[in-house]
Amino acid sequence: MILTGSEILKNVENKKIIIDAFNVSQLNPNSYNFTLGNKLMIYNNYVLDAKKDNKAREIIIPEEGITLASGTIYLGHTVEVIGSDYFVPIIRGRSSIGRLGLFINITADLIDIGSINQLTLQLNAVQPVTIYPGMQIGQVTFWTTLGKITKYDGRYKGFQGPITSRMYLDFNNETK
Repeated sequence: MILTGSEILKNVENKKIIIDAFNVSQLNPNSYNFTLGNKLMIYNNYVLDAKKDNKAREIIIPEEGITLASGTIYLGHTVEVIGSDYFVPIIRGRSSIGRLGLFINITADLIDIGSINQLTLQLNAVQPVTIYPGMQIGQVTFWTTLGKITKYDGRYKGFQGPITSRMYLDFNNETK
């Protein structure tokens, strides 16, 4: 089951949900609006290889914004540290952002229990769109579980800012 806004607030207050920094004005009937951090990662090569550590460069989004081009994967991040040891967070773009043609995490919206970080956002623009640091770009919902909880201890744990794919570790039999 999905938590309502009042349940999200109650669980932030009792520390079962982490949203740092939390702003009650960003709370919705069954979600919380998160904001875009000021860093983006862009892969150096257009052709990416799942077996390789694809190098990327970091850019800072200026206050006046940056226009994202179509056909490019941008990795952004949340300002907030978000997660829970008790509930499953799922992230999505806000509908207002989708109406501008900006897709956010269309294939990777599930955050594992125990993963508490600034979240990496996969941004893909259908057509050029300008974004700004600190804008409310997406929303997180929290879901209850059934069964024994096993906390996440994977390769993306504990990071701040955007993180590139580490899928190449699967091919090297590495876990982190």
